[in-house]
Amino acid sequence: MDFRYSDEQMMVRKMLRQFVDKEIIPHMKEWDEKGHFEASIFTRLKELGMMGICIPEQYGGSGMDYNTLAIACEELERGDTAYRTAISVHTGLNSMTLLQWGSEEQKQRFLIPQAKGEKIGAFGLTEPNAGSDVAAIQTTAEKQGDFYVLNGAKTWISLCDYADHFLIFAHTDKAKKHRGISAFVVERDRAGFSSKALKGKLGIRGGNTGEIFLDGVKIPKENRIGNEGEGFKIAMSALDNGRFTVAAGACGLIMACLEASVNYCRERKTFGKEIGKHQLVQQMIAKMEAGLEMSRLLVYKAGELKNTGKRNTKETSLAKWQACDFANEAANDAVQIHGAYGYSNEYPVERYLRNSKAPVIYEGTREIHTIMQARYVLGYNQDKPLRKTLPAWPFTDK
Repeated sequence: MDFRYSDEQMMVRKMLRQFVDKEIIPHMKEWDEKGHFEASIFTRLKELGMMGICIPEQYGGSGMDYNTLAIACEELERGDTAYRTAISVHTGLNSMTLLQWGSEEQKQRFLIPQAKGEKIGAFGLTEPNAGSDVAAIQTTAEKQGDFYVLNGAKTWISLCDYADHFLIFAHTDKAKKHRGISAFVVERDRAGFSSKALKGKLGIRGGNTGEIFLDGVKIPKENRIGNEGEGFKIAMSALDNGRFTVAAGACGLIMACLEASVNYCRERKTFGKEIGKHQLVQQMIAKMEAGLEMSRLLVYKAGELKNTGKRNTKETSLAKWQACDFANEAANDAVQIHGAYGYSNEYPVERYLRNSKAPVIYEGTREIHTIMQARYVLGYNQDKPLRKTLPAWPFTDK
């Protein structure tokens, strides 16, 4: 494995770092306090070619590799988790799933405008009574001639009020449990569709998260992704992509914690010297650095498997679990380094700590990933070949 960044990857990191420093970080304290999601960020990311960063050019994207997507997620989360989450959902969970499972007609109709940033994509799997237990979803899709009629509700949906296309999972045959789940694209303007933002979140307050409601939403059969009954496989492959971006974003949060802590270590003095010269503070800084480097290795390993078109469920799960745990620990240590000031929003580390908790829960809790890794080691989990896989990079028009 080549551990060197390409010129293109260094360009993307530099470009997004400048963008985040100028257009996100100066406003995040206010946006977080107000619970405001700044949708104009999408316009700027569109101008930078980031809305379809790892989508082939033939489908409106920038055609960059999957580890360049990881670098973009690092830099966006360094600004705030809310804006990495937006890209995770739009690109990782939705667009990359359409690239993998969509028909050519669906790619032309849905993927191209999303990759160009003309439309925003979101993902709807979780329900009020169904999270880790995917088979427990209650949303139904009843086939009526050339249409499906969807009824149900989804919750904890990022971009619920801003997305144009929602990748929705529903039972077409409840008797078959997870084998009776199918996947659909639902457009916001369909009759019977509505959304409502959730308030009172611990963290990611600058992000748009909420519920969507499907009350007799009628969609053509051409909006079904894959075959009937393939929804569970599609959802799991989508999570492989979403978890990859979450893990990469966690590296960005560790970077943010490190930068804030190093700056504070140099400006704050106790007992006649910079606090960075105290060994116990150095221990926390060193642990952050180790967490960052180990997390990146796991993320980039998963990304390289994606680049070569190989299944990466185990590797992505491990990267997501470890990177998110390291980020949570880094944020906790960053608050500790800042002392009493870390407990106030005068410094950003209290926001980092609040934001760091959600990724330990969503897209597979820490406990789910622990079980997954143990089952792989014990031989209980064995990945079967998927009917469709992500295209290997570099992309071609064939």
